[in-house]
Amino acid sequence: MNVADDKTIVREYFNSTGFDRWQRIYGDGEVNKVQLDIRTGHQQTVDTVIGWLEADKNLAELSICDAGCGVGSLSIPLAIDGAKVYASDISAKMVSEAQDRAVQALSNTVNPTFAVQDLESLTGSYHTVICLDVLIHYPQEKADEMISHLCSLAQSRIILSFAPKTFFLTILKKIGSFFPGPSKATRAYLHREVDVVKILEKNGFTVQRQAMTRTRFYFSRLLEATR
Repeated sequence: MNVADDKTIVREYFNSTGFDRWQRIYGDGEVNKVQLDIRTGHQQTVDTVIGWLEADKNLAELSICDAGCGVGSLSIPLAIDGAKVYASDISAKMVSEAQDRAVQALSNTVNPTFAVQDLESLTGSYHTVICLDVLIHYPQEKADEMISHLCSLAQSRIILSFAPKTFFLTILKKIGSFFPGPSKATRAYLHREVDVVKILEKNGFTVQRQAMTRTRFYFSRLLEATR
């Protein structure tokens, strides 16, 4: 399967059965135990990022690109805290859902600004670029291009999450435990942390903060890097 096929599969998945599944996971309605575990893990990652940004005490002064925003789990809280947020996702259905949630949460519907875009077509310049739980859908050679492009948009900081390629997670993936159940997700690609760090360093960034979210079915390595 080539890289172009991966992107097409991701777009079609999150505009169809994937949207229904992840809308429930990212919401607060009733879900099964596996989906609840993934919801918990994803929210922990979002909370960690928000905690980092709030700790710097300048969130209201920042322009932020949320690349792969999903249903707005990160974009909306950042906008509530005063950041100027540009949020995008490859899935039109995800963006529509995010816009609806933003209208419910914010009286100012101008912020966040939402758009249907893949990572490669993003343009502009932002203080901080954030990309959570997206790299898992793409192989390493494509991830290199995508991270480098995101770095070109970031004036000062980039925050990324990815599923780390460790012996333990590789075994889990091979036996089908990484994403339980048939036909419920796109291909899951693991990435070595050393490779991600090298890409960041190649683009002039140095890792400053890092964290790991680990639940039964959700594994995410989080890196913050600055120029």
